[in-house]
Amino acid sequence: MAVKNNTYNDNSITMLKGAERVRARPAVIFGSDSIEGCEHSVFEILSNSVDEAREGYGDRINITVFSDRTIRIEDFGRGVPLDYNEKEHAYNWELVYCELYAGGKYNNNESGSNYKYSLGLNGLGAAATQCSSEFMKVQSYHTTEMLEMNFKKGEPDGELIRTPLSKKEQRTGTVVTWRPDLEVFTDTNIPKIFFETMLERQAVVNAGLHFVFRWQTMEGDFEEKEYYYESGIKDYIARMAGAEAITPPQYYQMETRGRDRADKNDYSLKAEFAFCFSNSFQLIEYYHNSSFLEHGGSPDKAARVAFVYAIDKYIKQTGKYNKNDSKITFADIEDCLVLVINSFSTETSYANQTKKAITNEFIAEAMTDYLKSTLEVYFAENPLDADKIAAQVLVNKRSRETAESTRLNLKKKLSTSNDIASRVEKFVSCRSKDPERRELYIVEGDSALTSCKLGRDSEFQAIIPVRGKTLNCLKAGYDRIFKSDIITDLLKVIGCGVEVKQKGEATFDLDSLKWSKIIICTDADEDGFQIRTLILTMFYRLLPTLIKEGRVYIAESPLFEIASKDKIYFAYNEKEKLEILKNIGNARYTLQRSKGLGENEPEMMWQTTMNPATRRLIKICEADRAQTEYIFETLLGDDIVERKDFIARNGKFYLADADI
Repeated sequence: MAVKNNTYNDNSITMLKGAERVRARPAVIFGSDSIEGCEHSVFEILSNSVDEAREGYGDRINITVFSDRTIRIEDFGRGVPLDYNEKEHAYNWELVYCELYAGGKYNNNESGSNYKYSLGLNGLGAAATQCSSEFMKVQSYHTTEMLEMNFKKGEPDGELIRTPLSKKEQRTGTVVTWRPDLEVFTDTNIPKIFFETMLERQAVVNAGLHFVFRWQTMEGDFEEKEYYYESGIKDYIARMAGAEAITPPQYYQMETRGRDRADKNDYSLKAEFAFCFSNSFQLIEYYHNSSFLEHGGSPDKAARVAFVYAIDKYIKQTGKYNKNDSKITFADIEDCLVLVINSFSTETSYANQTKKAITNEFIAEAMTDYLKSTLEVYFAENPLDADKIAAQVLVNKRSRETAESTRLNLKKKLSTSNDIASRVEKFVSCRSKDPERRELYIVEGDSALTSCKLGRDSEFQAIIPVRGKTLNCLKAGYDRIFKSDIITDLLKVIGCGVEVKQKGEATFDLDSLKWSKIIICTDADEDGFQIRTLILTMFYRLLPTLIKEGRVYIAESPLFEIASKDKIYFAYNEKEKLEILKNIGNARYTLQRSKGLGENEPEMMWQTTMNPATRRLIKICEADRAQTEYIFETLLGDDIVERKDFIARNGKFYLADADI
């Protein structure tokens, strides 16, 4: 046995210094060293500009992203101090952009503070972003003079530059230009959607503040968009809920002081609440000091308690519960709730530096009490709205309970023995037990089952027939879907459960999937295409992850069989048929429309449909989620008007194929 080198001693301990505290461990500050951490570094710079604007200095922030990944953020505030600090005996550019835990926001809970409600409190953001940058230029405008400081790889690059400003040039504000460093982050190619989402959210919670976003394309042109909400969350709620809301948007404000513990100091809290209810749209968002609280924390805790309390109380008072009804839950409310809470405090306990949740006990308690009383008054003053809300919440509750019962019954139904062949009629298994090799063919009818069974490789290819047309899973409820023997048989054979859209214990487990490929194999005629579409709809509704993971395929079936003296050709469309005939030339041949799968010879089935070397498979991909959803919902959903409009708009493109 080799002897370990025992060199761990007093000299083994080292300390990161200067910029390396960030560059060597960016995830400690930004939560990640990947693209998410790089994105957060951008937000740290933007937040400083937002803090200035919210204090009343400037009403516009310009954000420019260049094609080389350089970023520029410009505000019109007071200009960040860069000059010499007599108190700290150091230059402010060093304190703000090089030193961690240095800034002007530590005393924000005191009267006369420069920043009362500040997003940044820790004095980390600007310095951390600078240290993680390939380069950074800071230009600070103070009416008659512009101060400029440059940095490279976390270190100062030159001295502080002073430039007098002409009368025409005079202004105040800060311009920060930098490029995130690939030596620090694994990826710095921040997508456009990140900036769009971030600026939209900042506009929502900073009423009256203009965000102007410029994105440079690879061709060198700039795309420009402005984000602005005059009334902040009030406008946002109204726009998002639209005309589909069942109650009009409500808006409330509160402001108070308190403390998290008896031994802590009081601090200020102000918050605004905007909400309405909808039976077709759901949205819940929390913000604190302009930071989007992805994981909620205190505001989420308050909303859950207050809305359940108030709505449950109203339902009881008005006798809307049935005799054996259980109490509503927040899951029943959030399915129809459109809510934004935007809060500010002079002291904030964030879960971590990335500011995705807050943990202040006082904030949770104050918001809970305010929302409880406010909702009670709202229901009392607006009984028609209250009745609509109660009715919709009860509908959600009963649907949830029905779905949960269905889910549990389905789980029990699918959780039987592993001997699939013994419990699914006409299923033909394969010998291999390797899920990375096994293939499942879903075929049309018993006759196709026979042909495919004789033409397959029984080592790794299994077959299950579909008897007739399956249920349209987009139009049917879960209770009806899972009463269908065809669908439950398919689900049993596939083996990974289903993705029922219901909170609670999941019935889907991708690791339990028994197949590398699931191949839909139907005749190349109208009936076959319809069966194929209905099976795809089942996957879209019940097993969308299998589509996302690229496990679902369509086997192309030939339309024509062309036999010459020496060879048999198969054409899958008219174009291929013409090309084959052209190549045959003047030689004698016979041409016939390909028979249905059930009439094909085993050799033909192997060659055209089952042989991995010669078959044609179309992988089902979700290239555009929104478009995929639109097509399924339009053509197979309940919106008859939209389906008629779609056919009217697009039917002309398919007239040549129509049987008329």
